[in-house]
Amino acid sequence: MHTSKPGGRLRPRRRTPALAAALAAVSALTLSACGDGGKDGSASGSAAEVHVEASPDKAATVLDRPFEKPNMVLKDTKGKPYDLRERTKGKPTLIYFGYTHCPDVCPLTMSNIALAYKELPPADREKLQVVFVTTDPERDTPAELGKWLPGAGDPAFTGLTGDFPTIQAGARQIGIGIDPPKKEKDGSVVSMHGAQVIAFSPRTDQGYVVYDDDTTAEDYEKDLPKIIKGENP
Repeated sequence: MHTSKPGGRLRPRRRTPALAAALAAVSALTLSACGDGGKDGSASGSAAEVHVEASPDKAATVLDRPFEKPNMVLKDTKGKPYDLRERTKGKPTLIYFGYTHCPDVCPLTMSNIALAYKELPPADREKLQVVFVTTDPERDTPAELGKWLPGAGDPAFTGLTGDFPTIQAGARQIGIGIDPPKKEKDGSVVSMHGAQVIAFSPRTDQGYVVYDDDTTAEDYEKDLPKIIKGENP
């Protein structure tokens, strides 16, 4: 769990042997949350009933009970319908839920993925699908996502928005809890959401790997070639 503040810096944390052992021992994977109002907390419904295979020297957490890909149709940055399951079927896919007004965690995550993405051979970049789903659809219109995503990530990445209940339900299908954005007295808006990236295999279309918000560009660069093949990182 971390606290995000406008103008603040995210303090990175690495998985310790104790944390790895704890993850392997429990059957609930609790996802962290971020908000631009500087509050700690966990988004509601953020526990996924899964077993995990964790290692202290790896960024990836491999699930032995993978997630089904979210069944949702949203709008892309051009305002056109985007059926997530159909459009990414049989393709290696990274899915991340966040919002464009996030001051640190969301742009850092997308930037790290983008840096690793640029190091892939062209053929692998063509295969990999990176999908950013907003948790703040009222402000993150298709046009807003279209302006933000190329700079925060890469022009090839997909940005999706839509009605909040659909987005929230889709996030829950992969164990990520998100709360409706809340406006504070000072005018800031807090969007609490699970901050993990879920990787889906091109072989099974199931989400079998989880990356925490402390995953570096180097971590992604090392793992993405295996994710693209549907292998364990």
